[in-house]
Amino acid sequence: MKTDKLLLELEHLLEQCDYRLRKERGSFRGNNCIIEGDRLVIINKNKPVESQVGTIARILSSVDLSATYIKPAVKKELNILWDRLAVSPHNRGDELEFE
Repeated sequence: MKTDKLLLELEHLLEQCDYRLRKERGSFRGNNCIIEGDRLVIINKNKPVESQVGTIARILSSVDLSATYIKPAVKKELNILWDRLAVSPHNRGDELEFE
């Protein structure tokens, strides 16, 4: 799956998990937070697409996806990313660095 397509699919998956996604510019990597009860993911739009995909994959590793439909091709790519980053879906992966 092409990286641009994977990014769109992961963004859609975040929305399915009740996260709002914002793409901003700045000198940050990107992460998730809760603001006034809303779950928010902020991605640095200046970073390469691969880095944005990595950030979303790291965030999704801490989300319970058991009740969420994930397209088989997307699930395969997520598993590859989690394996590459040494993250399982039940491990927060806070120690990961993305550039």
